Amino acid sequence: FLYFICKNSCSCSNMASTIYLALPFALVLLSISLRVSALSLNYYDQTCPKAESIVKNIVRKAMRNDRTVPSALLRMHFHDCFIRGCDASVLLNSTTKNTAEKDGPPNISLHAFYVMDLVKKQVEALCPGVVSCADILALAARDAVSLSGGPTWNVPKGRKDGRVSIATDTRQLPAPTFNISQLQQSFSQRGLSMDDLVALSGGHTLGFSHCSSFQNRIHNFDATNDVDPSLHPSFAASLRRVCPAHNKVKNAGATMDSSATTFDNMYYKLLVQGKSLFSSDQALLTSTRTKALVSKFASSQQEFEAAFVESMIKMSSITGGQEVRLDCRVVN
Repeated sequence: FLYFICKNSCSCSNMASTIYLALPFALVLLSISLRVSALSLNYYDQTCPKAESIVKNIVRKAMRNDRTVPSALLRMHFHDCFIRGCDASVLLNSTTKNTAEKDGPPNISLHAFYVMDLVKKQVEALCPGVVSCADILALAARDAVSLSGGPTWNVPKGRKDGRVSIATDTRQLPAPTFNISQLQQSFSQRGLSMDDLVALSGGHTLGFSHCSSFQNRIHNFDATNDVDPSLHPSFAASLRRVCPAHNKVKNAGATMDSSATTFDNMYYKLLVQGKSLFSSDQALLTSTRTKALVSKFASSQQEFEAAFVESMIKMSSITGGQEVRLDCRVVN
């Protein structure tokens, strides 16, 4: 997400100054939510029955060469759905007349776009003009989770691809510095609940974050504390060693949890120990409802997985596109 899933080399600096354009954006979300009913589990059964197996095989091959691919694909899907719905607008390239979402500050570190290109090429060769890039991304995110040891699920399909991608829209993504009220507002604008917030935050179990996304917690935290007092002291010390106050190492950072390539509930276990990276992670412990869910998911991976699947289906059903792009990077 999003602040969300500021993993895999996430660079989310300047997001704290994000300005919410709540009313206009809410209207956009209202219009795209009306298209959710078009999705179905058997959408390609007759027109492109091999689409899902193509996606899974390519994601699996990419993972063998790069262990960061799963978190990259999951984060890409979140960032796509939170802007104009799940319409693959995050895949569009910038042009001389427009800077696209992928080049907005929170998305600069997104990668593994080549996986989408490979899938689209194979699918187009088999079923020309049938399978949307938005559906490919939703399927790839599912496979990224399941192939990392997490749950699998049937993905509703039938999304269309959007024609609009604007870098400044990425200001709407939740930032890693958000408090619980800001997170609740961000998710509710997309029809997602506090329960969805906690479940989807579990996606942080995969990946890596740059120092810029959590430096606010380990240096000059407030007028009284240099370090966020909610951080476990030894964990904070380890982060400060990796990310000194005047860090000059471009790719310095930390993994999101201690099992960063395995989809499990370790994120929640570490969160309750004061060993989470983001302020937005810690914020989940500041509400009675969300704190109770964090505790439940920390105690039961089965409960977490069930909630995650439900929330992923809900989030990925926010649609908003108009066409099936023949090339995921450019409009038809």
